[in-house]
Amino acid sequence: SGFLQSSVILSLLNKNPVEGFSAGLIDDNDLYRWEVLIIGPPDTLYEGGVFKAHLTFPKDYPLRPPKMKFITEIWHPNVDKNGDVCISILHEPGEDKYGYEKPEERWLPIHTVETIMISVISMLADPNGDSPANVDAAKEWREDRNGEFKRKVARCVRKSQETAFE
Repeated sequence: SGFLQSSVILSLLNKNPVEGFSAGLIDDNDLYRWEVLIIGPPDTLYEGGVFKAHLTFPKDYPLRPPKMKFITEIWHPNVDKNGDVCISILHEPGEDKYGYEKPEERWLPIHTVETIMISVISMLADPNGDSPANVDAAKEWREDRNGEFKRKVARCVRKSQETAFE
């Protein structure tokens, strides 16, 4: 199965050599629910991982953002322990009542599955420790990046490779 998995990963990367992800409908009859596979970006702790996530679009998309949830276990400051992704681009449009984000950093109707995926991949490469969704992961990322944090991410990467094509 290892060979099969690596050939599937390669074909994914060949389809999207730059982006490192693939996306499609979970069910052909439901345009609001997508499954995405994200390849852990090279030269990051997530390299080699194959992370599955679901994007759920609201009925009034593109006026409002989809929600994104990792199905594959992932240890990251900006992904809560349930798998929910917390990044600016997926936050409701308009002013941030906490003053952390500028309106242009939040959801805009011009965003597509592709721009969301590119943001998520860059989040994997460069976590934002300032507004963490997973406080424990953020603390480890700040204080023990090459120790405990790295070990937990490596475990998720291995597990993701084993479960990617179940």
